[in-house]
Amino acid sequence: MNVVQILLVEDNEGDILLTLEAFKELKVNNSVAVVKDGAEAIEFLKKEGQYAGSVMPHLILLDINMPRLNGIEVLEFIKGDERLKMIPVVMLTTSSSDTDIAECYAKSANCFVTKPLEFSKFLTVIQSIEAFWFNVAQLPKTAA
Repeated sequence: MNVVQILLVEDNEGDILLTLEAFKELKVNNSVAVVKDGAEAIEFLKKEGQYAGSVMPHLILLDINMPRLNGIEVLEFIKGDERLKMIPVVMLTTSSSDTDIAECYAKSANCFVTKPLEFSKFLTVIQSIEAFWFNVAQLPKTAA
């Protein structure tokens, strides 16, 4: 895999900047596309409108609490679509609610990670995601 394609679905500008900065510090050759709500995420994945030329991600980082469609609704869409369901989805959220965790796993999330508030701890989380998903796990090839 030459360039790892990552889709970040996040509405909080501060969290977007932290995540992009963390990925910049990593050694993996990655490209991070950012969408700011669940409806945009679905447009991106369906390659509709402004996202007609989007590249399918190898990994999706998905927040739960977002406008229009929340992350759980987006997760249901992804895992219910034959073309998309093999893409690993990491729920990356501020939530640590047992209900959210159980619901995400019940809807086939591949992982649930609560975002720490400190940048150094957040960087460790992103490094752990990178280490596992890009160095240990075998990711499926995605459609162009």
